[in-house]
Formats: sequence, structure tokens, C-alpha cells
Amino acid sequence: MSQRHLGIGVFWFLFVYLLTGEQSLGQQAFITVLDQKSREPVAFAHICFEGLKSGTPKYCATSFEGKALNDIKEKSKLAISFVGYKTYYDTISPGESKEIHLQPTVLNMDELVVTAQYTPERADKSIYKVSVINSRQIELKAAVNMADLLKNEVSMNVRQDGVLGTSLNIQGLSGENVKFLMDGVPMIGRMNGNFDLNQINLNNVDHIEVIEGPMSVIYGSNALAGVVNIITKENKSANLSTVANAYMESVGTYNFDGSVAMKLDRHTFGIAGGRNFFGGYSPPSDTGRSLVFKPRRQYFADGYYAYTFKKIKVKIGGDYFNELLQDKGNLQPPYYEKAFDSYFTTVRYNARVDLNWHLWRSHVFNLIASYSAYNRYKETFLKDLTTLTEVQTEDPEQQDTTNMRTYMGRMTIAKNNPDKKFNYQLGIDLNYETGTGKRILDNEQAIGDYAVFFSLKWDPVKVLSFQPGIRFIYNTKYDAPLVYALSGKWDIMEPLSLRASYSRGFRAPSIKELYLFFKDVNHNIQGNPDLKAETSNNVNLSLKYAEEKRKTAYEIEVGGFYNALQNIITLAQVPGAGNDLTYTYVNLDRYKTTGGQLNAAFSLYPSFKISAGLAITGINVEMADGTSTNGFKFSTDINTNASYRFVKPDLTFALLYKYTGKKPQPYLDSDTLSLGYIDGYNTMDFTVTKGFWKNRIRLSCGLKNIFNNQMIPSTGLGGGGHAGGGGEGVAIGYGRTAFFRFSFNFNQYK
Repeated sequence: MSQRHLGIGVFWFLFVYLLTGEQSLGQQAFITVLDQKSREPVAFAHICFEGLKSGTPKYCATSFEGKALNDIKEKSKLAISFVGYKTYYDTISPGESKEIHLQPTVLNMDELVVTAQYTPERADKSIYKVSVINSRQIELKAAVNMADLLKNEVSMNVRQDGVLGTSLNIQGLSGENVKFLMDGVPMIGRMNGNFDLNQINLNNVDHIEVIEGPMSVIYGSNALAGVVNIITKENKSANLSTVANAYMESVGTYNFDGSVAMKLDRHTFGIAGGRNFFGGYSPPSDTGRSLVFKPRRQYFADGYYAYTFKKIKVKIGGDYFNELLQDKGNLQPPYYEKAFDSYFTTVRYNARVDLNWHLWRSHVFNLIASYSAYNRYKETFLKDLTTLTEVQTEDPEQQDTTNMRTYMGRMTIAKNNPDKKFNYQLGIDLNYETGTGKRILDNEQAIGDYAVFFSLKWDPVKVLSFQPGIRFIYNTKYDAPLVYALSGKWDIMEPLSLRASYSRGFRAPSIKELYLFFKDVNHNIQGNPDLKAETSNNVNLSLKYAEEKRKTAYEIEVGGFYNALQNIITLAQVPGAGNDLTYTYVNLDRYKTTGGQLNAAFSLYPSFKISAGLAITGINVEMADGTSTNGFKFSTDINTNASYRFVKPDLTFALLYKYTGKKPQPYLDSDTLSLGYIDGYNTMDFTVTKGFWKNRIRLSCGLKNIFNNQMIPSTGLGGGGHAGGGGEGVAIGYGRTAFFRFSFNFNQYK
């Protein structure tokens, strides 16, 4: 038999084994989990048995029929949870069968969150305003990366750059002021102060937790505008879980990824990986060889091992990312047969360990340690378009390697007993970052940031909570002030709650802002070692009403914010640079943002859901010489999302709309404060999703950017550190595209 036939035979053997691997429940005792309202089985609900005497946990999940074996050996606590349902608690004995009706939470208020919490807590019980974007919302948006996922959020704005990537703005603040975490570990590798959201893939993401507003006490630097915590998938119940995904988009996007996870008693393993490809795009009117959106190829992989024993859990994991971005140059005179092409290779990897230990009397000890690396390589070649040969240029300015390394350790001990009036969290946060490369001043620089923080949660009465916090910081480059915060939550009545917070913030400039010199065809950015550290005062307020009645649910939330920053860091053109468009980082004396937000949602379970949002954001800049933007300059954003699900055929339609209002863009042109604008525009996406074969296969298709947005007119912009920023407009999309997604998911249980 040939190797080809042997390989095909092995493939079909494994495929058939997976299809027939679900074992029957036989005559043993079992738990049946049903939807309380529809009486339909709840598949893949998570079940935890915890022995009353031994305290040993045991995990499993329901089958497609909503059933799970009860094979425990002692009387145990029983907890059943699933996204969109209230967690069920009870006790159960060996050999006992139960039929359990889970109560749907139509607005997903019952989802557990971990960001900035002492221990995992329901989102509606958190003292902070935590927004959760779950796997269902990721599917409805057909999101491939974080840029796709967040572009429709009313309180956020996503900006594109062909080389530096896609950036995020929250509450009028962007760049270094947004803290990105992956399972609680800070991500590294910013360009121009921003994370390229196109490099944050969602192939193995369970959900996203977003806190808008300052979190400097808990997370330190980079958290003035908010925190985005990406929670990856972890197999907690299936003996074997396999996933395969494919995504294609008419603009020239072809993505493939997959994952395998196993659970063997106390041991859990998981690996995932994939490849993304984008061929590049420019508007039809742009006939040059250089594309506005550069071609890119990505490889990525991650894996983990977790061991659980009684009250201790240890998880070891790591991830790897490799991107090649091609920046094609325009044809060179006099014969227009040659061009300079640059290749940017980004390599990012991370190794981490997480220890969680439930101690005595509701105390929990948590330790996270990680090593993160970021490498960016630039190579430039002179390409002959007649022979297709390439020769690497000898100019050292056109070749570059930059390496960043971060060592992080975070240890907390928390007491969280809901029956007690006082709970607390004490933590140590250690971060050390190094940067090496010929474009870094003196070829090597390092910054250490070490902190101790403490917060106390006081519940004087059941409906009222206060949480003061304080952070002591030692920074190796800057004298750090004392950072403090006070948050409060008042449950005015059963469906109505008020949240308020004040925080003092601090951010030391990063190595890149201080010492990195970045130059390519479109950008020339110089670090500034004389930068001052940023400080801030921040206030947030929100009032939320949420109520469920039988199969309907209503939610309305109104909020406001005020951020006052001193010495905020931005880019400005170097005086005397002329047409070279050379930029450096400078401090703006006073930078303020203020605004409000109104969100409303209505659901008719289980088919229909609609939500709408309105956000108004104002920006005001004041310089020491008296020049300013003459008060706050406001912009307005509006969004509406609607979905309808036909239950029996499992067919869902979703329509996503957003109006992004005219945006003021303050900037420094040499030493002069100027104000530019980006015109407003409308975007709309439409998706259709269908489940097959008991939901093992899911197909999605639809249209993105229905209004065909590509270049949005702008006036008076200073370029933002790159050529062509003036009146040429801002690139925001590829135009109208069609997409198709295939997903295969198989889980095998005992």
C-alpha cells in the first residue's frame, strides 16, 4: 500500500472514531439539564462536583441531549453553569438522578469575569463596569481579529495604518493608555504606541473582558484609558475536543486554524495553531505599486498544560506569533523597472505559569510569572521587475533588528467572602523591560517598574459597596507618585444599580517612546529621552437598569467620564525638518477628555435581540504658552446591532451598524498646536449563521463594509508621523467584501 493510501486510511479511521466515540449513558444515574423556559436540552453545560468531605473537585459536561453521568463516590456540592444561564447550586448523592432546569439570563448578566476581581465574579455583581464580548458575539460579528471585533463598539474607535497596523481609542485616549492582557499577562510589541489589533487573532479566544476607565491601582502603567483582557479557551470537561476553522474573504483573505484538547483525570492539555493570509489592498483610484493595506502572512500557535489537585491548580502555557508584512515600493526613475521593497517580520512569543491556591477561610493565593519577547526585523531589497531578482541594499538605514524582552511577576492574596463586610486584596507587581537594537539609543536600554498595591472592599449594607485602593510604585527612570482610587456600587433596587469611581493615574514613557528611532518609506519617528511621565485624574459614573420578565429582558445604561491628563505623550513634527516629515514624541501640557454614553438593549428569548448605543466624546488640549483647542471639541458615535434566530433550523441573521462621527484630531506641527478633523462615516455588516449535525458544524457568510468605505476625507491633519497624512484622507477599510466561514467542533465525553 502506498504512503498516500495509508495516510488516507488513517485519516478516515480517526474521523470515524471521532464520530462514533460518544459512549452511551447506559443505566447509570445521570443528570439531565434543560432550559427552564423552552425545556430544550442544554448541551455542553459545565458541571462541577465537589466532595463534602474530601473537597476534591470533579468536572464533566452535558452531552447533546443535556445529560451527564453521576459517578461520584461521596455526597457532593453540585454547580452547573453555562454561558447565558444562571449558575445552579445544589447537593447530590452517589447514584442519584436529577432533572435540572437552568434559568436563562437573557442579557448575559450572569457571566463570570476575572479582570480586576479578587476572585471570579458575576459581571453584574462586580464593583467595576465590566463588558463581556462572548464567543456568540464573536461569531455573529464574523470577527477574525481584535480589529474586526471592536470596530463596531460605540465607545471605541479603531484606526488603520498600512505598516503600523490598527489601533484602539477608548474615551478619547489611545495608544499606551490602553492595557492589553492575555489571560492576565501584559502583551508587548507596540508600534507608534499602539498595538496592531490585526496581530491579535481570535482563533482560540473564549471571551473578551473590557473595563473602560482607569485601572492604575490594579494594573499600573498603560491602564489610564482602560483594560482589555483576552481570555483564551481551556478545556474543562471534554475528554477530547477538536476544532477546525476556515475563513475566506473576497478581498484576498484566506485563514485556517485548528485546536486539540484532552482531559485525563487531573491533567488537561491543549494545543492550537493556524495560518492567516491577506494579499493587500489599495483603492481602485490608486494605481501605484505601493499598497495602502500591506500584504501580510501570519503563523500562530499556543498550548497549555494544567494540573488540578484538590484546591491547587497549576497552569503552564505559551504562545508564538510570526508575521511577514511586505511594503512594496513604487517604480524608480529613470527607467521605472526597479523598486525598493521592504519586508517587516514580527516575531512574538510568551511563556507563562499560573498558580491558583484556595487557602483557608475564603482566601485565595494567585501567582503569575511570564517571559515575553518581541522581535521586529526589517530588510530592504532592490527588485528588478524585468528579471524578478532581488538584491539586498547596502544602506544600513534600510536594514534593522529591534528586540524587546519583558519579565513579569504578579502575586496576590485575596479574601473574598460575600457573607463578610470586609474583604481585601494585597499584591506585588514586578515588570522589567529591555530593548536592544541599532535603532535604540546606545543599542540597549532597560526600564524596571515595581509596585505593591492594596485594596479593601467594604460592604456596610447588602446593597452598598466601597472599594478604596492604593499603589506604591518604584520606577527605575522616573519618580512615581502615589496612585490611589475609590470605587463604589449602590444597588438602589433589584434591577437598578449605580457605579462610580475616581482614580489617580501614572504612566512612565516606554522604551520605544524614549529611545527607539523608527524609519521606513512612510514613517520617520524619533524617540525623545527628555520626555516627562504622564499623570492623570479620572472620574467615571454609570447608572444601569436591567430586568427580565419571562421571555423578555430590558436593559438601559447611562454613563459619563472625565479624564484630565498632564504631560500626555504625542507625536509632533520636528522643527526645521521641512518636507522630510520627521516626527518625535513630545509632551502636551494638559489633555482632557469628557463625554457620556447611553446604551439600551431588548431581548425576546430565545430568538430576537436588539441593542443600540450613543456615545459623545470631547477633547480639549491646553498648552503652557496659552494656546488651546478653545474648549472641548466633541464627536458623536451611534451603533445598532440586531439578531434573529430561527430555533428549529438553527439559523441566525445579524445586522451590525455604526455611525462614526466627525473626529477632532489635535496635533503639534513643529511647536504650533493645530486641530484637524476626520469626516464622519457609516459602516454596516450583515451575517448569516447556520448550525448542522447537532451543531458540530457551523457555517457563516455575509457582507462586510456594505457602504463600501475606503478613504475618508480629512482636513488639516499633520500626518501622524507618516507621509501623506494631510488632505489625502484616512484609509479605514478595503471596501465592500463578502466572506465565508466554516467551523467544525467535536467533543467526546465519558
